[in-house]
Amino acid sequence: MRELRVIDVSDPRALAEPLNDALFNNGPAVLPRPGGAKLTATAPMEVEDSIALVIETSGTTGAPKRVALGAPALLASAEAAHQELGGPGQWLQLLPAHYIAGVQVVTRSLVAGTTAIALHPEPFSTVAMTAVADELLGHSAPLYTSVVPAQLQRILDDAPGNSGLDELMRRFSAILVGGQSIPETLVSRAADAGYRLIRTYGSSETAGGCVWNQRPIGDTRVRDIEGRLAISGSLLAWGYVGDAERTARSFVMDGDDRWYLTDDAGHLTDDGLVVVDGRLDDVIVSGGVKIALAAVEKTIQRELGVADVFVVGAPHSEWGHVPVVVSTQVLDLVRIRLAVQRALGVEARPDRVVQVASIPLLGSGKPDRLAMTSRAESSHA
Repeated sequence: MRELRVIDVSDPRALAEPLNDALFNNGPAVLPRPGGAKLTATAPMEVEDSIALVIETSGTTGAPKRVALGAPALLASAEAAHQELGGPGQWLQLLPAHYIAGVQVVTRSLVAGTTAIALHPEPFSTVAMTAVADELLGHSAPLYTSVVPAQLQRILDDAPGNSGLDELMRRFSAILVGGQSIPETLVSRAADAGYRLIRTYGSSETAGGCVWNQRPIGDTRVRDIEGRLAISGSLLAWGYVGDAERTARSFVMDGDDRWYLTDDAGHLTDDGLVVVDGRLDDVIVSGGVKIALAAVEKTIQRELGVADVFVVGAPHSEWGHVPVVVSTQVLDLVRIRLAVQRALGVEARPDRVVQVASIPLLGSGKPDRLAMTSRAESSHA
């Protein structure tokens, strides 16, 4: 067995040394946590020898899990990223270091022999980004960063009034964007601004993003099994710490190949592009008809030309469940219902719009859909 070391990554720079020891020197395995008085509470004392990193995640469903990753998987992911990028470079750390995308910024930097520049003690803000612009631009190596869509939207909103921020964003050779579905309106705005986006798809179970711009990277393979995406390759996690049942359910053998069964619905195009259609549990039955909430959400975003729109399901006394729109903006429900009806049919029309002061977020920066669902349910007597 191998000792498990809990690391307070409220300062993301604290992860580099222990992660380096775990990856290259057979040191203690690492469990990054965002700090707090009970930093080591509930953490196991040790893990299997093959495990170098444990990532705790509740995803978007609230079901807690501890993903166990080996050094080979983490390094395979980092090397695949460098291959796609055309080589290593200087990274700006904008994501929390207790989530896999943030860990991979540190891992890629370790592999490259560099140190990621972090926003500390400031949390993420465009002002804090501007404050480190001179340090970043002083490097001759290519500049990279990784963000979630909510951060990208903040940057795009603030850049017109902040020339230093806009210049910095234009200087990045690549800006990885993942963690959730990326509204096309954000992609278009970023392209118009001259930002070089790479849309990524992956999870803690795949050591981070393993599909870039809809194509698998490294030795990753993707297929769909009756509409469910499955992933194979050297960057897969071993499974879940202390949960053999979940591990057996999610990681399966097919001949000599090991596959991770994701919780995402999707398919591959004839050209081999990976299309994520939404989560498997992101489907409601309304009036006896199955409704994919992700499809409703994308239709509304496209119709209105805005990204700040989310769709969740809520119980309904007559129809069973109905789609409900959640947004910070004042939206025209009639226009939305007509657009959704044209695209997806009358059953998919949202029942109502719930306006909120701000979109609730998980610690990773992803929208908290459980919180939005709760708001949607309480908005209707």
